[in-house]
Formats: sequence, structure tokens, C-alpha cells
Amino acid sequence: MPTVTLGDVGAAARFLVSLVSSPSRPIGLGEAHASLRERFARREADFLALIDLAIYRNPASPYRRLLELAGCERDDFEQLVHKEGIEGALAELYRRGVYLTVDEMKGRRPAVRGSVSVDVQPQSLRIPSSTAHVVTHSSGSRGLRTALALDLASLRPQAANLALLFEVRGAYDWSHAVWAVPGSAVIARLHHYQTLRLRVARWFSHVDAFGPGLHPRYRWSTRLQRLGSLLVGLPLPAPEYVPVDEPLPIARWMAETLRAGRTPHLWTFPSSAMRLCQMARQAGVDLRGARFTFSGEPMTRARLDVLREVGAHAQPLYGSSETGLLGYGCLAPGDADEFHLASDLHALIQPGPGFPRPRSLFVTSLRSTARVMLLNVSLGDEAELTSRACGCPLERLGWTQHLRTVRSFEKLNAGGIALLDSDVITVLEKTLPARFGGGPTDYQLLEDEARDGRPRLRLLVHPSIGPVDEARVADTFLRAIGEGSGVERLVELQWRQAGLPIIERRAPRAAASGKIRHLDQAGRSGEAD
Repeated sequence: MPTVTLGDVGAAARFLVSLVSSPSRPIGLGEAHASLRERFARREADFLALIDLAIYRNPASPYRRLLELAGCERDDFEQLVHKEGIEGALAELYRRGVYLTVDEMKGRRPAVRGSVSVDVQPQSLRIPSSTAHVVTHSSGSRGLRTALALDLASLRPQAANLALLFEVRGAYDWSHAVWAVPGSAVIARLHHYQTLRLRVARWFSHVDAFGPGLHPRYRWSTRLQRLGSLLVGLPLPAPEYVPVDEPLPIARWMAETLRAGRTPHLWTFPSSAMRLCQMARQAGVDLRGARFTFSGEPMTRARLDVLREVGAHAQPLYGSSETGLLGYGCLAPGDADEFHLASDLHALIQPGPGFPRPRSLFVTSLRSTARVMLLNVSLGDEAELTSRACGCPLERLGWTQHLRTVRSFEKLNAGGIALLDSDVITVLEKTLPARFGGGPTDYQLLEDEARDGRPRLRLLVHPSIGPVDEARVADTFLRAIGEGSGVERLVELQWRQAGLPIIERRAPRAAASGKIRHLDQAGRSGEAD
């Protein structure tokens, strides 16, 4: 049975107080526009103040040591930013070794620069002025699990930006709902709605937060968020358990809302929305005019086509646990997943030609309200980063940088919950070979997309192993991944509902280099092998 610590109790108390305190006061459109203009005007000054607070005056910060190794003292940093601009300074610091990879940021391995090894503790990346209202954990079923302390104050500037997104989409009069898994992401979404004083008509959950096996924090966070909503006079509905393969109750709610002359709006994962639209079409449920907001998975052309076939409309969002929302879907996109970078809150650079993975994204926090201090940190994603004149309302707000074709190279995203590649290595190299035979290169996960847009997670098992019970292989894999009561268990439950992974008896795929990766994502284009 999962244990509840004093830290959990303290976090619960802080969470409830924060729900009804000043960081949760309403944000109107006037304030949202004014605060965005101020963030752009103070971008450089706020960034330098954050660097001083979170790094140079924080002896525990690993960035401080990396900057020392790069010969960059506080005055040098300021001069570099004034001379090169924020992005130019970050690119120069990257070349000097001031950056963190995913494994370094998570504390899985030290940051080795030359002959010097810098130890990175995830808790040392917290901004000293932040408060832990909600503590969540990354999925670390086979590695070091990392805690992320969420300060609800960090949600306020993101809520202000959402107000502007909703304004240009005409979403203030829509009937809003969410369909997600329990945890920090849905807490943030609901808190955004509360801060904007938008009523949530329905709260759907892929996983039963009150079911057995999950940590108690999922139950109390759900109850406390509903209690807080009552105290501010904007009550949230009770969460309704709707599995990913049984979405018709949500489709019928959307159709009923449309018949009543209103616009239903569902915030969920792309694959979940796609499944909902497919089943609605099969059942004859009319969703013409329905609206979706997506996050948590890549948005591809195949998935977008499924929505368009039923007459629905969607806007994708891009983000992570460490950053919150990082990109807002362009309203005049050239690709299915083209985003405007939230450059008032974060900066992005790419290594460029001559470096490993030249298109990988390195993220930097710009304000003291950030969830965590990031200074040239890779979150395991790569994309095309450009500036172009698209003419959409988001460009006119000041978000001129674009991201296209965002894909992960270090984590799985099937079903909307990210799981790092390193978290499955032991399962593939030890657990499955010990149970069914073979060796470390006889098992491989292949994440791709079917022609109809549905996510696929295939577990390749080498034929040389001999006969195996495929159902037992899948069950053993899921049980091993799902050990624990936190995010790991959510991943297991979500994948079981989606019928993942699919077992295939064939040799694992080798990369062009000849290497057999534990996780192969080469098939994301939607083409069958």
C-alpha cells in the first residue's frame, strides 16, 4: 500500500490554501494583454534577475559550476546578454559546455565537461523563491525517479496567455471539458480555467483516480481541487471515468451541446480525440463544429484528417512537466503541428550543424515564475525552429518564432504520458530475457503511428527466442513498467486500456549506424513497415 508522508500532508495543505489565495485571483483580458506586453518589455531584465537569484546567489545550483568552468562570472554573463541578446548568449554558453542533457537534468548521470564531473541533483534546479504546492514524480520505474514541485504561481502567466488564445479562438463562450489522466497536468488545466473564471462543464478521466493501486495523492488532489473550486464560487464537476476505448459518453455530450446551440470544447490527448471521433462516426454521432485542444502527444496529419472528416476543429499545444505550455498552435499553420513559441516565458536554441542532433531543442527559463530553473536544458525533443510571417493573431501578439514537427528522441508518448527511454532499458535487457529467454538485443520497443492516426507501441520479440505466450509477454512488460503507485502505474493502466504494446515476432530494427536502440521511433510518419 503506498505510504503517505508528512511531505504529502504539507503539500496538501499548501495546495488547498493556494487554490483560494491571491495567485488564483481572476485574470481578465485587459490584464492578460498588459501582462504579456510587460513580459516582452522586461524580457532581458527579468532573465538576468532570475539568473542572479537562481544561479549566482544559489550555491547548490549546478549551473553555477558549469558557468565557472566556462569562465563566465556574473558580470560576464550580463555583458554577454547585453552584447549578443538572450538567444545569442545562450548559443555561446552552449558552445562552452553550459547545458544539461535529459539524463544530466534528471540526475541519472553527472555532467562531465572535460576532466570535471558536475553532480546534478534535480531538487537543486528549483527556483529558491518557489513553493511546492503539488509534488509530482516523473516516471522512473527503472531509473531514478525525480520529483517536480509545482508552484501554482507558475500557472498564472500561462493562464494569462491562454486567455489570449481563447480570445482569438472565440472560446470564452464555449462549453469546456477535459479528458485526461489524474496528476499535475489536469490540475494545471483546471486551475487555468478557474483563474480565467471559465466554468468546466464536464471532467472526464482516462483512469479512475479512486481506483486501487494509485498513490493517495491522486485522490486527495482531486478532492481538494473540487473543494477549492467551491470556495471560490466556481464549482468543478466530479470526475467521470471514461476509458480511452469507450469514449461514446463524451461524444454524446458533445453532440447534445451542439444541438443545444453551444460549442463543446474538449482538452485531451490527440490519440484520445482521434479515437473519440472514429467511434462517434461509426455510431452516427454528429460532431460537426466540435472543438478540441491537444497536448501530450505529437499532432500529425493523419490524426488531424480524422478530426476533419467529422467536421471538428483543433488547436495543438506543446509543453512539458518542467516548462508547462511552451508552444501554442498556429492559427495559419503550414504543418499539422506548427506552434508559436511562448518566447515571453522561455527561450529556445538549437546546436546546429556540426553538433550531435543539430535540431534538438535546448530550453531556458526566463522568469522567476518558471516551474524549474532551466538553462540550456534538453527535454529530449527536436524540431524545426524558424521565424516566419504567418499573419495569424498569435504573431500580432508578439510570438513570432515557430516550431514545426516536434518529435521526441528520448521518450515514449503513446497515450499522452511520457516515459523516458532509460526507464524501459532494464525491462528489455533483464526482465523479459530472464522470463522468456534471449538477450538484451532480442527485445525492442517501436513507437509509430498507424495509417488512421492511432498511436502504436510495438514490442518486437526476436523469432530466435522460440515459442512464447504473447499475452504473457505483454502482461510481464506492463507489470514491470507499472511497478509503483505514481506515474508508472498510470502508464500501465493507460497502455492496457489502449491495447498496448502489440507483440510482433520479428528481429529488432537496426539504425543506419548498425546500433539496435531500445526505443525506435523511426516509423512516426504513419507508413507501415
